[in-house]
Amino acid sequence: MAAIRASFLLAAAALLALWCSDHGGVVASDPSHLQDLCVADKASTVRVNGVACKDGEDVAAEDFFFSGLHMAGNTTNKQGSAVTAVNVAQVPGLNTLGISLARIDYAPHGLNPPHTHPRATEMLTVLEGSLYVGFVTSNPENKLFTKVINKGDVFVFPKGLVHFQFNHGTTDAIAIVALSSQNPRVITVANTVFGSKPSITDDILAKAFQVEKTVVDQIQAKF
Repeated sequence: MAAIRASFLLAAAALLALWCSDHGGVVASDPSHLQDLCVADKASTVRVNGVACKDGEDVAAEDFFFSGLHMAGNTTNKQGSAVTAVNVAQVPGLNTLGISLARIDYAPHGLNPPHTHPRATEMLTVLEGSLYVGFVTSNPENKLFTKVINKGDVFVFPKGLVHFQFNHGTTDAIAIVALSSQNPRVITVANTVFGSKPSITDDILAKAFQVEKTVVDQIQAKF
C-alpha cells in the first residue's frame, strides 16, 4: 500500500505540472477561468464552450469530489484494458480548470489501443507493472517514439498525437494519467475509421489502406 501511495504522489505531481499556471509558465489547453469557481451545471441547456456555471449558492464540496480510483477497472474485454475517467463529467468542479485524470488498468497483454486526445497532452505514471508505450508524430515524418516503462516511471504523450500503451508483462498493470483539459475526449483510431455511423464506404477505405474491399468489410464487421 505504501508503494501505491507513493506512486499516487507521483501522479499528483504530474497533475500539478499540467495545471494551467500564469506564474509557472505552464499553459493548459483549455481557456483560463475568470473567477474562483465555475462548477458545471449539468442541468443547464445553455450552449457554451465548456459547461455553464452552477449558481454559487448551490455549490457544495461534493462538486469537487470523486471516489473510486482505488478500485480496478473491468479488463475482461477484447482489448484487455479499462479506463476510469475523472473529468468534468464526474467532477463538476473541474469546469474551466483545464485539467483531468484517469486510472487505466491492463490485464496481461492488455492494450490501450492507438488513440488521440484532441484537446490534451497526457502524462502517464505507472503504479504497478510494466508497459510498452509509444506515440507517432504527424505527417510527413510519422516518426514512432517508444519506450518500456516500469513502476514509478513517467511518460508524456504530446497533445493530439496518436499513442498507445501495451502491457507486455504477465501480471496486471496500473497507470494514472494526467490530462491538460477538463474534457480531453478520446478518438480511438480503429473505432473511428472502421466503426463510424454511418460507415465510411469500403471503396474509400480500400484505397486509403491499399487493400481489397473484402478486407475492409471484414474489419468493419468487427466494429
